[in-house]
Amino acid sequence: MIPLKGNQKKTDRPRRILGIDPGLNVTGYGVLEFDTGQPGFGKGKILEAGVIRSKASNPIEQRINDIYSGVVDLISQYSPELMALEQLFSHYDRPRTAILMGHARGAICLAAGQAGIDVAHYEPTRVKKIMTGNGRAPKHQIQLAVKALLGLQEVPEPADVADALAIAICGHHLGNSSSRKELLGTS
Repeated sequence: MIPLKGNQKKTDRPRRILGIDPGLNVTGYGVLEFDTGQPGFGKGKILEAGVIRSKASNPIEQRINDIYSGVVDLISQYSPELMALEQLFSHYDRPRTAILMGHARGAICLAAGQAGIDVAHYEPTRVKKIMTGNGRAPKHQIQLAVKALLGLQEVPEPADVADALAIAICGHHLGNSSSRKELLGTS
């Protein structure tokens, strides 16, 4: 965590959120910092954004380790107070994909749990609805919304990075108050 100086209160420091768009091949991430005094979306500052890649030719255990190690490195370097993570989404006709994505999410949640970071889980349709007003918005529309909200010169590329930044923005806007309820389906 960021060390506090003198009489500085915990609420005086910027809030750091790590947004993650999980994937077995490509996991997008974005670390945003928000002034705690700003209401609503606030203007986030990007500290880092990119992707964690794993090779499809590697065994599943190596791929999961690559994702886990990448997330552990991000947590260690940026000390976020919240991880905003995209909830698992799958089609009934692709159960194998859901299982593989579950492995990636498990590695990411393990990294957060070991670091003692709260995790807020958001469904993709909810993130899209909050960012664009349309729960079925295409990737490009999310990229444009992220560009506008963060005051960027260009849309974030690849789309996995834009998705992760959108998830982090939602983490700031919504907080983690509903994370466990949504994950357990009790909201």
